[in-house]
Amino acid sequence: MGIYDIGLRTLAGEPASLADYQGKAILAVNVASKCGLTPQYEGLERLQRQYAERGFTVAGFPCNQFMGQEPGTAEEIATFCSATYGVSFPLFEKLEVNGEDRHPLYDVLTAAPDAAGEAGDIQWNFEKFLIAPTGEIVGRFRPRTEPEAAELVAALEAVLPV
Repeated sequence: MGIYDIGLRTLAGEPASLADYQGKAILAVNVASKCGLTPQYEGLERLQRQYAERGFTVAGFPCNQFMGQEPGTAEEIATFCSATYGVSFPLFEKLEVNGEDRHPLYDVLTAAPDAAGEAGDIQWNFEKFLIAPTGEIVGRFRPRTEPEAAELVAALEAVLPV
């Protein structure tokens, strides 16, 4: 199954898929509102604003699997992200990224290795996957890699369609 074929739901519960962003570079990130890394929303939003017109989007996937750091309802998550960080990128329904109930999207994403060649489970909130406009996963960045880190920005700029 290709990355664009996997069914998703928006944070509002509407059917969606990454096919809605086919032809764009996508940075898929599992996010959480009550995590020490939550301020990464600021960098993610700056990337969104800087590169959106060049064919890029961040795609946020709330996840409550890491110490219950995303406990809110969809409405609470949307309000928090908007009011606290001015998030303009798409947020999707809360999902699981590891374990028996891992979402099919994360079955595909976690098969991709990071720069050290390691694939497998998500380590924590804010793990980032760069998806080329063709749907190929071209980068995996661990949680502590800031959204605007030089290596992430270089990889992003290398796959921008515009």
